[in-house]
Amino acid sequence: MTATNNELAGVHAQLKDRLGRRGLLRAAAGAGALTAAASLAGQGRAVAATSGGPRVEYPGQILQPGRGPVHGRHYLRADADEVRWGYVPALGSDPVLRMRSGETLTVDTVSHEGLLEDQGRDPLAYFRSQGVPADRVLKDAVALARDYDRTPRNFDVDGPHVVIGPVAVEGAEPGDVLKVEPLSLLPRVPYGVISSRHGKGALARRADGGAPDGIGTDEVMPPVGTDGRGTGDPEKYGNVSVFTPVERSSRGAQAVLPLGRKSKVRFPLAPHMGMMGVAFAEAGSPTDPLLNSIPPTLGGGNIDIRHLGENSAFYLPVFDEGALFYVGDPHLAMGNGEAALTALEGSLRATFRLTVCKPGSGDAPSVAHRYPFGETKDAWLPIGLSDPDGSASGSLGDLDVAMRRAVANALDFLQDDLGMDRATAYAYLSAAADFEVSQVVDRTTGVHGVIAKSHFRD
Repeated sequence: MTATNNELAGVHAQLKDRLGRRGLLRAAAGAGALTAAASLAGQGRAVAATSGGPRVEYPGQILQPGRGPVHGRHYLRADADEVRWGYVPALGSDPVLRMRSGETLTVDTVSHEGLLEDQGRDPLAYFRSQGVPADRVLKDAVALARDYDRTPRNFDVDGPHVVIGPVAVEGAEPGDVLKVEPLSLLPRVPYGVISSRHGKGALARRADGGAPDGIGTDEVMPPVGTDGRGTGDPEKYGNVSVFTPVERSSRGAQAVLPLGRKSKVRFPLAPHMGMMGVAFAEAGSPTDPLLNSIPPTLGGGNIDIRHLGENSAFYLPVFDEGALFYVGDPHLAMGNGEAALTALEGSLRATFRLTVCKPGSGDAPSVAHRYPFGETKDAWLPIGLSDPDGSASGSLGDLDVAMRRAVANALDFLQDDLGMDRATAYAYLSAAADFEVSQVVDRTTGVHGVIAKSHFRD
């Protein structure tokens, strides 16, 4: 099945009519959702590379709270008495900050790795055991692990993420879209951690003790024989955390892992936030299962899409007055699928522009008024989740369901926003678009499409 010449010729006009002038410019010129990021200066920001994506410089300093560049008009720290550890804000939550639409916000995000109970809940001791001097361990991470008592911590039940917010954006109402633009993502420290935990990850053992379909028990990771969950002591669970330093390189900052006794494997940093969301669920308590930080929902949350770094936009349907934006789970790099359980987790100083998009304005894809949607300078990213309501009784992790929803959302976007005939759009997706596994480890699994903007230029 092929598109007619008239259909293809009409795409440009449809873009202008349906997406508005700014959307048209992004599509036609590939300028991306963000051009302001290029003007931001500071330590460790991403700069254009000659090839292979963004180049991230080695952190020029340890970004302790209140130290170093702060790019946003507003600034939030990860104070132990204000963050939520393992849970996201509910509808009706009191905001920690109020700001106007279109203003910028800088957040000192804190990675949970190095703070968790299976690592001793003492980041100073944990990172010093990895050779990190005390003055290169983040003070807010130390204070959080030591002083957090807002909710009781249960390692086996709670989410791991340090969640900052919510932030109320003036004028946001249910039915609107909150456009989240990451303007700069500065590594706060030159190291991160990659972890694999028993019962989690792509190769995890099932709750009944058997191997998941497709592999044998000898292929379970971490190995079955190291599973110490029966002890009830998280430090004896046999979980694996791989400390990963970041080194300077002529090609920018690179993460380093051992490869045999004398060799190393290196890969570039690609910072992004694993968690960006708005309040979605009603809840009776701060630790209601519906607020657990692990599964993503229609309100976004732990969406884990690697493309949503600098020069991107993330569109979220609004469910409450002010939107109640929150953020967490900073990543230094991640592969599609996030197979072992975590990305290269590492704290970031993240600056966002938050903008309210009203229905009919053309400032957001129409799909985004009911479902999260992503955008980069080169592509549109329709998203599918296997269980977008965040089921309290156990989230559905069927990738087939996530894939179908991603395809259906892509069709809605191509038809309603770009003016394509639906059958033609279905054929186009099959022939020219990519669908990638966002992650398979967040209970609710995710798939996102990648629709190249270059295909829609005259």
